[in-house]
Amino acid sequence: MGHDYETSKKLVLKIIIILGIITLAEVFFALLGKGYIVEGWHFPTVIMGGVMIIMSAVKAYLIIYEFMHMKYEVPGLVKSVLLPTFLLVWGIIAFLYEGNDWGNRRDLISDKNKEERFEEPRETGLIYDLKYSENQ
Repeated sequence: MGHDYETSKKLVLKIIIILGIITLAEVFFALLGKGYIVEGWHFPTVIMGGVMIIMSAVKAYLIIYEFMHMKYEVPGLVKSVLLPTFLLVWGIIAFLYEGNDWGNRRDLISDKNKEERFEEPRETGLIYDLKYSENQ
């Protein structure tokens, strides 16, 4: 579905202005949330990250659907492009969660290794463990 030159030019200009406004809003929100605009005013990291991710997703949507012409493609092609993207996002979230769990377990294992343990003597065939026989 094609447009004439003037309509296409207006549409591209409109999308570029929207992308610019969103980018300026992102920068303003980041500066405001970190306390650079209003002294002592800070947003929690979760809110900052969430808003930035949402604004970036809107920008990505506009770029993909307008400039990459995905808006005009058949639904099967659109899904074949978007599905790997969602799988990538899911993979990143899963790896971050798994890495956090590994970090927590590493601290737990490190703490357990520092504890002093007493082992029961064990019999290895006819000869007792060297530690046990030395303590006798």
